[in-house]
Amino acid sequence: MATARTANPAPLLGLNKQTNGQLRGQSKPAGPQPGLLATAQQPNTPEKRSSIPQKSGGIKFGDNWKKCLELPPKDNRVKTSDVTSTKGNEFEDYCLKRELLMGIFEMGWEKPSPIQEESIPIALSGRDILARAKNGTGKSGAYLIPLLERIDLKKDHIQAIVMVPTRELALQMSQISIQLSKHLGGVKIMATTGGTSLRDDIMRLDETVHVVIGTPGRLLDLVKKGVAKVDKTQMMVMDEADKLLSQDFVVLIEDIISFLSKDRQILLYSATFPISVQKFMSDHLQKPYEINLMEELTLKGITQYYAYVTERQKVHCLNTLFSRLQINQSIIFCNSTQRVELLAKKITQLGYSCFYIHAKMMQEYRNRVFHDFRNGLCRNLVCTDLFTRGIDIQAVNVVINFDFPKSAETYLHRIGRSGRFGHLGLAINLITSDDRYNLKTIEEQLVTDIKPIPSSIDKSLYVAEFHSVDPDDDSCDAGTKKKELGAA
Repeated sequence: MATARTANPAPLLGLNKQTNGQLRGQSKPAGPQPGLLATAQQPNTPEKRSSIPQKSGGIKFGDNWKKCLELPPKDNRVKTSDVTSTKGNEFEDYCLKRELLMGIFEMGWEKPSPIQEESIPIALSGRDILARAKNGTGKSGAYLIPLLERIDLKKDHIQAIVMVPTRELALQMSQISIQLSKHLGGVKIMATTGGTSLRDDIMRLDETVHVVIGTPGRLLDLVKKGVAKVDKTQMMVMDEADKLLSQDFVVLIEDIISFLSKDRQILLYSATFPISVQKFMSDHLQKPYEINLMEELTLKGITQYYAYVTERQKVHCLNTLFSRLQINQSIIFCNSTQRVELLAKKITQLGYSCFYIHAKMMQEYRNRVFHDFRNGLCRNLVCTDLFTRGIDIQAVNVVINFDFPKSAETYLHRIGRSGRFGHLGLAINLITSDDRYNLKTIEEQLVTDIKPIPSSIDKSLYVAEFHSVDPDDDSCDAGTKKKELGAA
């Protein structure tokens, strides 16, 4: 997807003070990285506001409405076949409202990805869906576009629910929904999660709300209190459905479904589906349309390496990676909240800017860290698996597993934070002797190859400038490069 560019965050570096998950070192460069995030492409809307009338009907029949769009800078990075292997459809082919199409194009979404091609027409028909597709291939658009298309502004009740497993993902989805619907003329979207004021949510629901996006616990609380009336809700989406159907959430999900009407539509999306999904599907879905775009599990654009180290060598190895890699933004995973904070402190002492985030932080601070990192105000983020689900920050080109995960599912979701929407990225794993068995097991389960890290890593594998295509270059070389990436 084409995305807006972030500003260079250099003026914010050089602070040493710890501020609620935001640890900043001196402005020591992490390798030869000119311009820092100046070339990063983030999923933000352009700062310039659209001049298009916001109310439905502002664009008259016969107008060349595409000329009025405020489009983000075109993304000329080469994409892999994870998102380019399509049937050749256009968003206009689905008979969507023009105002919704305007929002889609202003997001920088030029053509539907494979999961969107498969999902959008089926979701518009009202049928239940069980969809499996890789991380970062456009699952959000696959359900948000038909969801918003089916909203009837004449009705003042909750018409759609989107459930996600984490608060950060709820905020991200609500922001995308608001951006997509900004020309629709009054679609009311509400995000509700634990850790925020229940009173504020209750007051918000006194007014018209068409779409609720939230975490299961808070949503069930509002439903049971009779504040969120969902008996007329026509669509329920479960993003990261495998997590929502785990033991942590499945009872809450089934409670919420019991309040819905019998003719509701349920859409399930995820990259992984455990056996537990089959029982849920047979109990609650009505002849679901199944989509499986997981011929292979890992993204084509992510190159995976491991470095064999002792526990005491990990920080030194990380320092070496910082100095040698051309990192745009990186996410570094640890297996516990305590290790997240300790590592963030170490990184700061080494002189690199660093934020950290984990589930035990106050929600206010989590929101701030998420927002600031997403907007490119810091290069490195240390986190727990809180950040493995659905978080889409397209400027991230390197993921480092400081602590190697225990399961293939967790590994798959972690490395999927880079290489978003068909772009290229790097996944580096620090492996100790205790991790050797897990490494072999995960390679076998994911049918993937994690190679020993070389002394020098080719920048064309993960740096945007080295795999961008000149939009005016129709030469054979550019076409050949695209073909090679699609087949990688």
